[in-house]
Amino acid sequence: MLDIGCGKFKLPGSIGLDIVPLEGVDVVHDLNQFPYPFGNDSFDRIRVIHVIEHIQSILKTMEEIHRIAKPGGEVEIVTPHYTDASSWQDPSHLWHLSSRSFDFFQEEYRTSYYSKARFQIEYSEIKLLKLYKWFGLEFLINLQNRDLRYRFLRKFWEQYLCYFVRGKVMTFRLKVIK
Repeated sequence: MLDIGCGKFKLPGSIGLDIVPLEGVDVVHDLNQFPYPFGNDSFDRIRVIHVIEHIQSILKTMEEIHRIAKPGGEVEIVTPHYTDASSWQDPSHLWHLSSRSFDFFQEEYRTSYYSKARFQIEYSEIKLLKLYKWFGLEFLINLQNRDLRYRFLRKFWEQYLCYFVRGKVMTFRLKVIK
């Protein structure tokens, strides 16, 4: 497993890739420089935890992740929702993402022809502030993970309610399609 941008918190047993030569980092590399120092189809699992929002080009980074991931591999991405204050407080955040930001890499997306990298979104979860979780709203906007017929709930929340009922952090699990 590759842990991209692991910093001080590399997952045990993984290969840690980071721009800073911290203790535990196995490979020091600027994540904005391509290609990454790995061969094609090298990893069956890749973690990108609170990193993608710092990268200069999400498109190029996802294409590079696609290149180094094995067919059918799993990519886990965690990032703040654009309505969370943490998305805006860190001056190194270049991107403010929504729950639909990675739809772009699915074959059926309307402009997917801009990239050859293909992923299937297997799972996506949004954590809300605790108050809204207690009211059951977090359960409702994540219901689509149990049944796709409920996708409209998240879409409605993100289009009309998310500035009142703010998101906190999003987790995506993507399957690499080659």
